[in-house]
Amino acid sequence: MSMMSIRAATPRDREAISLVEEHAFGQKAEAGLVDALVAGGDAVVELVAEEDGQVVGHVLFSRLYVQNGGKTFPAVALAPLAVEPDFHRTGIGGALVREAHIRLRDAGEKLAVVLGEPAYYGRFGYAHERAAGFDSDYQCEALQALAWSDEAPATGKLVYASAFGTALAA
Repeated sequence: MSMMSIRAATPRDREAISLVEEHAFGQKAEAGLVDALVAGGDAVVELVAEEDGQVVGHVLFSRLYVQNGGKTFPAVALAPLAVEPDFHRTGIGGALVREAHIRLRDAGEKLAVVLGEPAYYGRFGYAHERAAGFDSDYQCEALQALAWSDEAPATGKLVYASAFGTALAA
């Protein structure tokens, strides 16, 4: 019986991560986003899941800022989360998100934002109601937030890392 393990991503994982992203999304845009976020120094927590020594899952949380009334509040954006198609519905994605949340909370992060499927991300505590007050280019039902602190803002403009504009436009 094999054992899945989760660990911090390393530079040696770059190629494997790109392949997981490409296989999971069926295109190269997300892999390009990951490369741009890492190269830009915007990655806050990046984890991989391994099964029998092979990278089969990946999650990246990057720096995001909430600007409100002249103040800037640091937060994180969950994007992307990818699992090799052969490993879908095995719990790897959820395990990656839960482990990343532990590391983010331990590091003092107070707010995470995701643009994704509400039914999926809702199981981790993300809710559109928590994100509805934010001004965002991505404001819709799929924009969800999770606060780990009462200090986290509920309004303001979401400012994503510049890689989001350039990588996704490519």
